[in-house]
Amino acid sequence: MNRNLPLLLATTAALFCAAPAAQAFENMRYNQGPAGAYQQASLADQGIGREYPTSTRALVNDPTEQAPGTITIDTKNRYLYLSLDNGQAIRYDVGVGREGFDWKGRAKIGRKAEWPSWTPPAEMLKRRPDLPRFMKGGIENPLGARAMYLYAGGHDTLYRIHGTSEPWTIGEAVSSGCIRMLNDDVVDLYSRARVGSAVQVL
Repeated sequence: MNRNLPLLLATTAALFCAAPAAQAFENMRYNQGPAGAYQQASLADQGIGREYPTSTRALVNDPTEQAPGTITIDTKNRYLYLSLDNGQAIRYDVGVGREGFDWKGRAKIGRKAEWPSWTPPAEMLKRRPDLPRFMKGGIENPLGARAMYLYAGGHDTLYRIHGTSEPWTIGEAVSSGCIRMLNDDVVDLYSRARVGSAVQVL
């Protein structure tokens, strides 16, 4: 066997990073089950260059003083904290509700979904009749790679913590009240959060 083969393969992949095969490798990062029906497109595929990070998460001292497993959204500073059991938290940058659509309160994760479909609420359709009535899950779906559905009093609040097809909106107040995360970050949070986890929006 040629000892230089691994180096040759790596060099070839680097030279052809824009080729379909290399793109397919990058897209494998978010495989939806065995069928792999939907996969995350690279930022370049989305036509927005490489100026946006794929993740913002950081391990920090927990400023919320909440019980482990609690999710706290600091809407003013556009951070989401997942409290850990050692006085620390994982912090993620998020997008939040724009003026008039921001909200505060407590909820719980009522259910979770991978590559969720999207059905715009009736109120949103009144404001935006151009929106589709239904969009199946996938790389262009505004809910992104994962969604956690927020419930209060046993009822769906219609608010979600979800990924996004618009990474440039992270850190901004642009949504209709949902909490947006980068897809890498929402996949990470999804793997840690549980149905029933407490969520507080400040």
